[in-house]
Amino acid sequence: MTANAILQIVLFAAAVTLTVKPLGAYMAAVFEGRRTVLSPVFAPVERLLYRAAGLNPSTEQHWTAYALAMLAFSVAGLVLLYAILRLQAYLPFNPQGLPNVPADLAFNTAVSFVTNTNWQSYAGETTLSYFSQMVGLTMHNFVSAATGIALAIALIRGFARRSAKTVGNFWVDLVRATLYVLLPLALVMALVLIGQGVPQNFSAYTAVTTLEGLKQTLAQGPVASQEAIKMIGTNGGGFFNANSAHPFENPTAITNFIELWSILAISAALTHTFGRMVGNTRQGWAIFAVMGLLWLGGQAVCSVAEYQPSVKLAALHVDQTPNAQQAGGNMEGKEVRFGIVNSTLWAVATTDASNGSVNAMHDSFTPLGGLVPMFNIELGEIVFGGVGSGLYGMLLFAILAMFVAGLMVGRTPEYLGKKLEAREVKMAILAILVTPLATLIPAAIASVTPAGLAGLNNAGPHGFSEILYAFSSAAGNNGSAFAGLTANTTFYNLTLAVAMLLGRFLWIVPMLAVAGSLAAKKIVPASEGTFPTTGPLFVGLLTGVVLIVGGLTFFPALALGPLAEHFAMHAGALY
Repeated sequence: MTANAILQIVLFAAAVTLTVKPLGAYMAAVFEGRRTVLSPVFAPVERLLYRAAGLNPSTEQHWTAYALAMLAFSVAGLVLLYAILRLQAYLPFNPQGLPNVPADLAFNTAVSFVTNTNWQSYAGETTLSYFSQMVGLTMHNFVSAATGIALAIALIRGFARRSAKTVGNFWVDLVRATLYVLLPLALVMALVLIGQGVPQNFSAYTAVTTLEGLKQTLAQGPVASQEAIKMIGTNGGGFFNANSAHPFENPTAITNFIELWSILAISAALTHTFGRMVGNTRQGWAIFAVMGLLWLGGQAVCSVAEYQPSVKLAALHVDQTPNAQQAGGNMEGKEVRFGIVNSTLWAVATTDASNGSVNAMHDSFTPLGGLVPMFNIELGEIVFGGVGSGLYGMLLFAILAMFVAGLMVGRTPEYLGKKLEAREVKMAILAILVTPLATLIPAAIASVTPAGLAGLNNAGPHGFSEILYAFSSAAGNNGSAFAGLTANTTFYNLTLAVAMLLGRFLWIVPMLAVAGSLAAKKIVPASEGTFPTTGPLFVGLLTGVVLIVGGLTFFPALALGPLAEHFAMHAGALY
């Protein structure tokens, strides 16, 4: 790695860290119902929405009612988006005259955006109209992200409250997350992107003649508005097929840095929101430290792997000796304007979060470089994670870590003054098991069936990595891909959709059960035997539990994919 690369990594880490406290404190005020700097603007809109819906914002819900409201809202959103995609040809804002989206692809896409996965088995500029992009996808980018934030707040209330029967009101949390958090951030970011050259119009595509005399069609449209919430809400679904490698989505070094920061901004800040709402900001910083350590480890491995001279590419140049290597690192599949470090920064951040956007092709990373994004997702998308989902996932791992600590000392585990009993531990483990079940079972089926193997563009361990990455991405609600897999088939559209649904909602229901159970408990005063959860020992324990659970679960599959490819590549085998 170069000194310039290290400097850019440090600057990115500093930018994220510096916004944790102010943004986290602001969100704590929003969800505690306190007045904020934006209250004069959005409070009247908030009250109007409640009146229109016939909702009393002071009425709270039991965790089961909260879960049912969330599920009903998600089902309604899925049906609405599916209908928009299937009726696209008859709806307005379709200057290209694009046809209706096929049934299996429409179902996959609807599930994808409702679950905050944003997996795309299509090229946006040739498949979706402006209406589908704006009303269908961009709207769900807001509400699916807001749903994740609301769910995290419900779990935080479970830790913060004592002897309570409710965990908040889903509709109130949803409105506040959208109005006070996502909308203003996305609006400011969209304006910045427009200023940097990202298109925002409703014009038909432009036909041009290149310098070589060839005809080319330049796609455009309402890009900036979708790009902003795509990044802020850890959605990742791009307007264009090339996603954030496309110059209309990510034209400059400034937009690249801003978009990169925005992937982690809210997820990182929610750790401070957690600390504020439970009355001890050191608890939030401890969780942030665990996430930061896991991010840094992945970033180091991925960057070093991509900066290594590429044996694989050297083997493709016949004019070199057998031992020759590509100097400077692996630039295959990367944008020259961003280089290796910004490609690895993006790959690690987008898979630490449930973002899924890309500014380089993960399929072209070295085997070890590609292993890192895959393993980030397989950890459960908890290294910062999606907005909301990353925090509640990490807190479930914290429950598991405290259970392990309790076993070691022979004491009933506690976390934040709440005794962790069988119900909480069982629900946490049930949620944590969802990701491997929704990943490994369908990946195994795809690896041995003709319908699954038909989509491969590569043989051997790299082909297996493409399948494993796809189902890891779907189950982890990430949405990125190795890009070497042809996934727009009935088999993959349906199986990946099922993995997305399981990965989203089978996490959420046990998590809300934990929130309800914790809210009903009393606070137990700390004693000499209480395990401290704000210091290095807790940070190390939680980091270790996350890595051990992820490693034991996915190492056999990873050994068949990227690890096998790594050793095969150095032995001279290419796939």
